[in-house]
Amino acid sequence: MARKFFVGGNWKCNGTAEEVKKIVNTLNEAQVPSQDVVEVVVSPPYVFLPLVKSTLRSDFHVAAQNCWVKKGGAFTGEVSAEMLVNLDIPWVILGHSERRALLNESNEFVGDKVAYALAQGLKVIACVGETLEQREAGSTMDVVAAQTKAIADRVSNWSNVVIAYEPVWAIGTGKVASPAQAQEVHDELRKWLAKNVSDDVAATTRIIYGGSVNGGNCKELGGQADVDGFLVGGASLKPEFIDIIKAAEVKKTA
Repeated sequence: MARKFFVGGNWKCNGTAEEVKKIVNTLNEAQVPSQDVVEVVVSPPYVFLPLVKSTLRSDFHVAAQNCWVKKGGAFTGEVSAEMLVNLDIPWVILGHSERRALLNESNEFVGDKVAYALAQGLKVIACVGETLEQREAGSTMDVVAAQTKAIADRVSNWSNVVIAYEPVWAIGTGKVASPAQAQEVHDELRKWLAKNVSDDVAATTRIIYGGSVNGGNCKELGGQADVDGFLVGGASLKPEFIDIIKAAEVKKTA
């Protein structure tokens, strides 16, 4: 079974209401491949979720950038998975490297979040990836495997999980993993899933790449056998996000 190409746009902590309306308008007017070719999800900041949800074209979906690790309650400043479900937000990004690094989210904490969000019926974009120091030390796969294991230990059904491999050294730096570097890690990740979860999960789970993806490099990256799409940062706020969505076409001709 072919894995459907997946393009996520992570808007991070950016935007005003006016800017968000402009981005949505650009997306709504875009000519892109149909839903059977590519799945598109955009992730605005929490405060703009209802605005985007209510105005975005129906073939694109919306994701939150994070959610709390358990049921809501006395957790000031947090947003629970149940609230996202209540607002009909289908997706959530969990374990992004910025949260792991800046807010000290551990592998175990991220694993708990993924399991809880899935249990509430959300779909999850789960992020993994190594730092420059870890890559230079040759421990890329150890790091990524440990991050994935923390999820695998807590999750039995992978049908609503997309794994985003985001080498931390490539996020927002302009440095991009070469297509060969990306393919190597995606291939190793898939082998890890086959060995530690199941052949079926390895074959069907989408592993997308994130880290300075743009209109210029998306086709070559997307053409790699085990790259099933992208999680796009800065470029998702720009019109070139449309070009990145169109890169899904490389799979049809492959």
